[in-house]
Amino acid sequence: MARIAGVDLPARKRVEVGLTYIYGIGRTRSRTILDKAGIQWDTKVQDLTEEEVSRLRRIVQEEGEVEGDLRKRIGLDIKRLMEIGCYRGNRHKRNLPVRGQRTHTNARTRRGRRIAIPGKKK
Repeated sequence: MARIAGVDLPARKRVEVGLTYIYGIGRTRSRTILDKAGIQWDTKVQDLTEEEVSRLRRIVQEEGEVEGDLRKRIGLDIKRLMEIGCYRGNRHKRNLPVRGQRTHTNARTRRGRRIAIPGKKK
């Protein structure tokens, strides 16, 4: 089992998909990392050699922020928006959609379950 950036990659998956288990790495970034490392996309994680795993580790580290560092930076960015009192910060505070989506209907994921108000209909 390969361990990169503190995450155990699933052994039976392809490396291209396995790398996406690391926070901050999607399919596109995964493919560019594999191209730099010179590893085929369809190789299974369990078939990687120690040398290939160490190459992947090094490249992921060089590429930029992933996992804990990235989560921390995003959290601090959101906290900063809330402190300066901008529109996006206020939306985060109120737990409402931030990027202009409608809330009259929809937005249930962000707003939570519907709450029945007794005696509203007249």
